[in-house]
Amino acid sequence: MALEITDSNFDELVLKSDKPVLVDFWAEWCGPCRMVGPVVDEISKDYDGKAVVGKVNVDNNPNISMNYGIRNIPTLLVFKGGQVVEKHVGVAAKNILTAKLEAHM
Repeated sequence: MALEITDSNFDELVLKSDKPVLVDFWAEWCGPCRMVGPVVDEISKDYDGKAVVGKVNVDNNPNISMNYGIRNIPTLLVFKGGQVVEKHVGVAAKNILTAKLEAHM
């Protein structure tokens, strides 16, 4: 399972990570988000120990969403060294998301 990332643990889990981080910005009411969710969970298992994979519920964590200009969901960001290095908006196949993550391993 992907980690639950919140306003309170974002700095520790994402910005201070020594590994690349894939963050899925989503909401329960979002149909496309429900399509991407299981893919993100799979990636979390596949990259256990190699990357951090987490989800941010935009309804419960508005500060993070606002800071990164998240206007459409799902939005997936890849962070490396505390900076956004990749962005994907909308539904994506697993191979597309893993390629974005792999590029920063």
